[in-house]
Amino acid sequence: MQVVCLQEEAFYALFTKVIEHVESKRQDTLDRWIDGEKAMSILRIKSTTTLQKLRDEGKIRFSQPQKKIILYDRESIMEYIEKHARETF
Repeated sequence: MQVVCLQEEAFYALFTKVIEHVESKRQDTLDRWIDGEKAMSILRIKSTTTLQKLRDEGKIRFSQPQKKIILYDRESIMEYIEKHARETF
């Protein structure tokens, strides 16, 4: 077994690169279009009526490829959450 010593700055630079690499790979695996259950989970809501209201008011994007299948745009949900974020004092 070999022991590698790094200076503190080099360690944090390496750590940052590893995090960036992992996150870039993770974003590739996220689906852009998600079902209502996942959308409600991200929005932290429990009511399908609330999800429908957001959809009907044009606050989040959706696609309806078939009559009973409604998919939601993950990016628009994240934009909606970010739009309603409040800055701390």
